[in-house]
Amino acid sequence: MKVFVIGGNGRVGSLLVTKLASQHQVLSGSRNRKPENNLDNVEQVYIDLLSDVDTIAESMTGVDVVYFVSGSRGKNLLQIDLHGAIKSMQASEKAGVKRYIMLSSIFALQPERWNESFLSTLKDYNIAKHYADLYLTTQTQLDYTILQPGALIEEEGTGKIETNVTNAGSNSIANVVDTLVSVSENNSTIGKVILMQDGNTPIVEALHQIK
Repeated sequence: MKVFVIGGNGRVGSLLVTKLASQHQVLSGSRNRKPENNLDNVEQVYIDLLSDVDTIAESMTGVDVVYFVSGSRGKNLLQIDLHGAIKSMQASEKAGVKRYIMLSSIFALQPERWNESFLSTLKDYNIAKHYADLYLTTQTQLDYTILQPGALIEEEGTGKIETNVTNAGSNSIANVVDTLVSVSENNSTIGKVILMQDGNTPIVEALHQIK
């Protein structure tokens, strides 16, 4: 399988690329032209989310799955986190890619909850993620999955999470990455928005519990 990771040099993306490369051919897409690793199954691909849809689509030739894990870290929310994400969806459809997996944010589709916990300081970010998620779920024909974790923390992964969560809990980056990998292997996650946090249920089992 050929997998394209948009945001392949970020905190989540770099680990995701390494995990996926153990099983698949991976295109690591970013604006950084310098390779971040020397894995045999990884090809560095230049992609600029500020460019047009046709240019982005050219990077997706022969791709089976697109992951969008890119983000501007608050520096360009409209053009990267929102419009860049939407252009990557449009490019995926143009290139004939069906499977599209989006890393989002907890409660991004529930504005009434944006004042809870740490989310109260991230309102502009959540607005961007809200409309990107909304576009994906209502305006595309992609076989999508949206993963919405809470706060990302630098801790060792446990391989155990909870889904169908009701509070904005924390998530180790490693657990988020392992969940993203498992999502692509589980067709029952297609068409689902998955809210997650670290927990006590093995990832594969937790994904089967999604309502």
